[in-house]
Amino acid sequence: MAEATTVKPVVTGHVGINVTNLERSKEFYMKAIGLELMGESTEEGKQYAFLSDGQRLVLTLWQQSEGRFDAKAPGLHHLSFEVGSLSGVEEAKARLGEMGVGILHDGIVAHGEGAPSGGIYFDDPDGTRLEIYAPDAGEGHSAPAGAAPT
Repeated sequence: MAEATTVKPVVTGHVGINVTNLERSKEFYMKAIGLELMGESTEEGKQYAFLSDGQRLVLTLWQQSEGRFDAKAPGLHHLSFEVGSLSGVEEAKARLGEMGVGILHDGIVAHGEGAPSGGIYFDDPDGTRLEIYAPDAGEGHSAPAGAAPT
């Protein structure tokens, strides 16, 4: 008799993205998202940075690409960062405004019409779409795509 296979739940470990300018991207993610430098290499041809939330590795940046992110190519749609509440999203929005980063959809939006969760969308320096959201940030905000996911 075959044994039953149990699939264990998984969580995302960390995300690695290619960037065109490591220093620029490292500073952007540290200021915009609040990540901390955990380790890095500046060796020519092997430039990378490990960024953490203060406890665990969240994002790795690899300087090994050219051009801009292509949203029409297969692969990453967007990278999302959760904050605890609407006030965290509002603080991030203000911080991004001070940095001169454009917010898409004219500000905070719900994940779907009537959804309690929502957030803000913007691009990193290489055009990678990012989101900062909270479970309660959609209340009272419209969804740009109606019932479809934002």
